[in-house]
Amino acid sequence: MRKNLVVVMDDIAAISVVKDTSFAMLLEGQRRGYELWYLNEHHLGLEGDRVVARMWPVSVRDQAEGWYRLGRPVERALGPDDLVLMRADPPVDAAYLHATYLLDYAERAGARVVNRPAALRDFNEKLAIARFPDLIPETLVSLDPASLRAFVERRGKAVLKPLDGMGGHSIFLVEAGDPNLNVIVETLTAGVRLAMAQEYLPEIADGDKRVLLIHGRPVDYLLARIPGERDFRGNLARGGHGEGRPLAASDRAIAERVGPVLVEHGIEFAGLDIIGERLTEINVTSPTCVRELDRAFDINIISDLFDVIDP
Repeated sequence: MRKNLVVVMDDIAAISVVKDTSFAMLLEGQRRGYELWYLNEHHLGLEGDRVVARMWPVSVRDQAEGWYRLGRPVERALGPDDLVLMRADPPVDAAYLHATYLLDYAERAGARVVNRPAALRDFNEKLAIARFPDLIPETLVSLDPASLRAFVERRGKAVLKPLDGMGGHSIFLVEAGDPNLNVIVETLTAGVRLAMAQEYLPEIADGDKRVLLIHGRPVDYLLARIPGERDFRGNLARGGHGEGRPLAASDRAIAERVGPVLVEHGIEFAGLDIIGERLTEINVTSPTCVRELDRAFDINIISDLFDVIDP
C-alpha cells in the first residue's frame, strides 16, 4: 500500500457529504491509514519533468457539519508513494485536459493515477458508447441543425444533449413539431459545438440505472434514478430520487461487455448509465452513487476499489 492518498476534486467545502463519492474515498483512505491530501485541478504544476502540487493535508468525519479539516498547505512532487484519484467534475475543458497532461508525468514518476489520465481524455462520457453500437439507442452526433432536426422528426420524440455536460445539465426532451426545436438546437450547438441526439426511451420512467464497475467488474447492486413528477430526467441533481436494486441479468450482460474494454485503457472505476436495456453513457471522470448504494445494502464499494488499485 502506498503512503499517500491524493484526491484531486472540486471544492470540498461545497460537497454534499451524504452522496459525494470523493468524500467516500477520503473516508475509506483515512480508515486504511493513508495520509490524506486534498487539492483542486488548478493546484497542479510542472517543474522540468516533475509534477509539483500544492496540496492540503485533510482529515474527514462522516457528519453533516464540520466534515473536513485542512492543515497547512505544502508543495511537493508526486511520485511512487502517491495514490492519486482524479475526481474533478466535468466539463472536460482546457483546465481539465491540462491537468490530465500533468498527471501523465506523475504516472511516469511512479504515482498510481486512477483513472488513467490518457483514458480520461480518450473516453468522452457521451461518445464512448459508440464503441458498443449494438448496446446503445439510436444516436446521432452532429453540428448540423438540419440533421438534428431531421433526427427528431423521424423519431417523433428524442433527447438532445451537449457532449460535455453532467448531472442532467442542458438535456432536452423534444418532439416532432415542437416550436422550440430550432432554438434548442441553436442553443446546444451555438454554431460551433457538437450535440448528441438519442431516441427517447420510455423505460426512463422505471429509472436511469447507474451501474458501477471496479476493474471491469460490476458491483452487484445498482441505483435506479427515477424522474420526479415535473421532469423527465432521472438525475438526482434534477429532482429524481434513487432506488437501490440488485443488478438484473441484462444490466450485468452490458457491464460484462463494456468492462474489459475499460480495463484495457486504464479505467479502474466507472459508472454505466442504462435505460431499459440500452447503454446511454459511460462515466469515467467522477462516477457517483457510491454513498447511496453503501447505505442501502450495507456494503463498502470504495473498499473493494482500493483492494484492486492499491492492494
